[in-house]
This record gives sequence, C-alpha cells and structure tokens, in this order.
Amino acid sequence: MYEPLAERMRPTSLDDYIGQQHLVGPDAIIRRMIESRNVSSFILWGPPGVGKTTLARIVASQTDVPFYTLSAVTSGVKEVREVLDRCKNDATSIFAKGRPILFIDEIHRFNKSQQDSLLGAVERGTVTLIGATTENPSFEVIRPLLSRAQVYVLKPLEDEDLLQLLHRAISTDRVFKSIEVKIESTEALLRFAAGDARKLLNILDLLVQSVKSTEPLIINDEIVTSRLQENPMAFDKNGEMHYDIISAFIKSIRGSDPDAAVYWLARLIAGGEDPKFIARRLLILASEDIGLANPNAMLLANATFDAVNKIGWPEGRIPLAECAIYLATSPKSNSAYMAINNALGFVERTGNAPVPLHLRNAPTKLMDDLGYGEGYKYAHDYPGNFVSQEFMPENLGHTPFWNAGNNPSEAKMLQRHLALWGNRDDKKK
Repeated sequence: MYEPLAERMRPTSLDDYIGQQHLVGPDAIIRRMIESRNVSSFILWGPPGVGKTTLARIVASQTDVPFYTLSAVTSGVKEVREVLDRCKNDATSIFAKGRPILFIDEIHRFNKSQQDSLLGAVERGTVTLIGATTENPSFEVIRPLLSRAQVYVLKPLEDEDLLQLLHRAISTDRVFKSIEVKIESTEALLRFAAGDARKLLNILDLLVQSVKSTEPLIINDEIVTSRLQENPMAFDKNGEMHYDIISAFIKSIRGSDPDAAVYWLARLIAGGEDPKFIARRLLILASEDIGLANPNAMLLANATFDAVNKIGWPEGRIPLAECAIYLATSPKSNSAYMAINNALGFVERTGNAPVPLHLRNAPTKLMDDLGYGEGYKYAHDYPGNFVSQEFMPENLGHTPFWNAGNNPSEAKMLQRHLALWGNRDDKKK
C-alpha cells in the first residue's frame, strides 16, 4: 500500500522535529517535560500541518509510556471509557513505566458529555491528556478540562523551516533518493504550502508522481503552479485548505460579493467543515466588518448560530447561506472594530488612570463621606436626557476613539453625537 510522503517523513524524535522552537527548543517547556519524564496534560492549538500529532507521538515515545489515540470525529463516550479503562490498567500494572498518554485529535469536536468523561481520569492522574485542535480551546473545550490542561500554541512554519523540510525530504526519502531533483526556485512552493508542512510534502508527492522515473524532477515556480492548477485538490486530500477557503469566504463577504461568498460556503460544506465554526466566523464578521453600518447584521448572525445548533445538517446549510448573502450585501463599516483597538492602545499608553470621584458608586456611608458620586449629573434629570459632563479620567481629557464610517446609519449617529457634544477635538485638557 502506498504511504504518503508526509507519513514517511514524520519525525520520531525532537532532534528531527522542525519548527516550534518556543516549545521544543533548548530549555523550552515540552523539551523539559520530556527530559524530566514528568509530562503534564496539555492541549496543542494551531493550524493544520504544524506538527501537533507528531509532537504528541514524540512525547510518548521519548518518555517510553503507553500511548493511546482517539479521533474526536469517530469516537463517542463509549470509546473514551474503553480507552480510559485500558489506561487505568496500564497505570496500576506492576510493569508500568509511567502514566499512559491519551492523545485526542480534533478535541474541539468532542461534545460536553464526551469531554466530561475525561475529567475524572485526568484529575486522578490515571492518564496524561494531550489534545490537538485547530480551534480556539477557550470556545470549544469545557472550562473544567481547560483548568487541568495547559494550552500551548503552535505557529505556522517559517519559510526557513519549510526549506529545511524540503531538503531533508529530497536527501533522505527513499523515493526522492532514486531520482534526480533540481531545485530552480521555491517561491510558489512556499506560497502554496503557507506554513503547513503536510501541505508542502503533499505538493512534493504530487510533483514526483507527475514525472517519469527516467526524468529529473524539476522544482520551480512555473511547474508548481501548473501542477496545482491541473489538480488543485491532489495535495489537499483531507480539507487541509481549511484556512485558505475560510479566508476566501470571509474576504468575499467583506468585499460585498454574495455569489463568491456562497461558492466558498459550498466549498466549506462539501469539505466537511464544522458548521459551528462557519457560523462563529459569520458572527465575528458581522461585528468587525459591518458593525454600526447595519446593526441588524449582528442579530441575524447570532440567530444563524443558534439555528445551526438547533437544526444541524443538512438543513443548517440554508440559514448559513441566508446569513452569508445578507452580510455580503450589507453596507460595511469597521468603525467599532477600530474604536476598541484605538482605545486599547490608548489604555496601554496611559495606564490605569483612576476613575473620577463623580463617576464612582457609593454603596456604603464611608464611600459617600469620601465624596464618591458627588457632583454626578443624572442625565434623565435634564432636557433631552442629556447634560454635558466629563466621563474620562482627569488629566486625560477627551480622545476620539470612534470615527463614524461613511454610511447612512453612522452618519445619523454622528449627527446626533455632534448635536450633543459639538467638536471636542480641541477641548483636551
């Protein structure tokens, strides 16, 4: 049976592992765990093809402990409990060399009950849990499990890492050692790989399969681009273009093209993407790229997320399409996104300025005696439910964080704002 190049090149020790030096380099946390043989539970979070599964296997092999794997896609509570029973037997065996490691791939796809079934074993130390996920664990992993497992972030591989992997494959793999390889340029290869080691190796697999054994393999930008255009899915067998396609989906909506948005949505659905992931990205986009230009966009995106959770597949594709078209055809504004970023930058520069006394609450007599709340003007006691007063910390004065977007909704908001406050840019203290 043919074994893909990515499997043939999978490293078995830290010495062969490429990238993620912040985790496996000299004196880095995972290297220290291996060297001390004291491995704590952790979750590896990062994009596809950056070495999550490989790193888990290396931890197990170099600490010489039993290693069990589960895929969250195919395993239920029953399979989890069966594996935990085996881990318990291993841990209590007189021949035990250490606590077994349970590796769960795509742990973000486990539901709450499946994750709950892991808690006891992790808490008692029956098993060391290593999870792998491409999704933010704070959204997808239950809080009790997160509190028992450190999260380590893996980064896309640098071009230097990918080039190292390229030369290692050519010089050590049995297939490449049997043919002549000429590297003329690598810009396209690195661009298509996009920090993903598995994608790079799959592209090399495609290239070597496209030449006769008597011909040299020439790697240059023109050949790489041509081969991938002829067979764009050949190096992406398991939906590894996840990040490329979701990026195209979001940018199509941001660019107000509903037809492209629906096309990329169909690609995500056909590729088996988690519908909650799609719905979550639509919710983020509604606030980041449409925002105050059409506040209803956030309401519809939130309703879409709820609907997808309730009705599931295949009907869930319909509210997703409805939402994508609505967002794509909505006016766009990132003024709220820019406002909070501007404010966060300002806070970082100015530090923890004290809250003015007139804005503080006074729930106790002591606070009242100290002047908390004194001088505060209650807006509803004044005509139009507005009265001018200072709401920023003393000595900071007014700083405009929000700049209205160029759309009817925000033009109306700006008009009311100026009617109340006037132009305050020249009123800083």
